[in-house]
Amino acid sequence: MYHYDAKTALEELSEDATLPNPVHVRDMMLRRHLSVGQSLELNRLFVEYQKFFGEAQKLGKEILKQLAG
Repeated sequence: MYHYDAKTALEELSEDATLPNPVHVRDMMLRRHLSVGQSLELNRLFVEYQKFFGEAQKLGKEILKQLAG
């Protein structure tokens, strides 16, 4: 289960093409002791990840609605 382990999440992404929920990614970031620079850079990347994750969910939902209907 990847919820709080970045290494496991990366392995699962490689194996199952499953992206971790942004909430869990944020938890992973908060559990690490990062420098200010690392924290800023990861936060910038995280905001993009969160945006695209939400867009992918919307698209997936629309596809599934049409397939189910």
